[in-house]
Amino acid sequence: MTEPAAELKAITFDLDDTLWDNHGVMLKTEQGHYQWLLSALNEWRSKRGEAALAIEQEAGLADYLAKRQALAKATPARRGDFTWLRLRALEAQLEESGLDRSAAILWAAAAMNEFHRLRVQVTPHPEAFELLEALGQRFHLAAITNGNIHLRRQPLAAYFPIAVAAGELFTPKPDPSAFLNVLERLNVAPECAMHVGDSWEEDVLPASRLGMHAVWIAGDADRELPSRVYRLSHVRELPALIARLENALG
Repeated sequence: MTEPAAELKAITFDLDDTLWDNHGVMLKTEQGHYQWLLSALNEWRSKRGEAALAIEQEAGLADYLAKRQALAKATPARRGDFTWLRLRALEAQLEESGLDRSAAILWAAAAMNEFHRLRVQVTPHPEAFELLEALGQRFHLAAITNGNIHLRRQPLAAYFPIAVAAGELFTPKPDPSAFLNVLERLNVAPECAMHVGDSWEEDVLPASRLGMHAVWIAGDADRELPSRVYRLSHVRELPALIARLENALG
């Protein structure tokens, strides 16, 4: 293991699939907010004496996804701003289905409120609270995510005085801008910081290129690791890694 070059002062964390399992929540959120939209919207139309929209759940979701993908391609600066992409895609779909512009905007916004209500219902790994509590007593902590979870509505937010949604800054990872933004706000040099995340491309590579320590939460995955990059199966193993690094530093 390569010895660290400087004292560790800050640790930044990815969120989804690093501090919690995100797959089940996203599936529930994707299906749930769209089902809510169709049900609430058609109930509203029925009370107004209007016919239900000719949108079915499965086909509507597929069209919704296609519209998001097309928007991301057409507006590359917004490719990581998932809330904006969802809003615009829903507005376009609802207008195509017969709603006027103002109603489409209102109902798309309502659907996104439901999306965020469901999206925040993640279950952090059981060790996450104790882990962050202990680390926060020794290091500056921050979150850097490409996701659009409203972290302030999640209990783990208390451990992250700085939290950056990189896509909303128009600089989604692997763009290094979000990392540099956080390091500047923490007043910590890259070589004195560590980033922890599950994505090789979006977490490990940009952090490593800046000179940060990089921890890859990779489960059973494996590959050759560059200097100052470490693979862990689970975030619970992080304290032991830090202890080894500090012992190497002497």
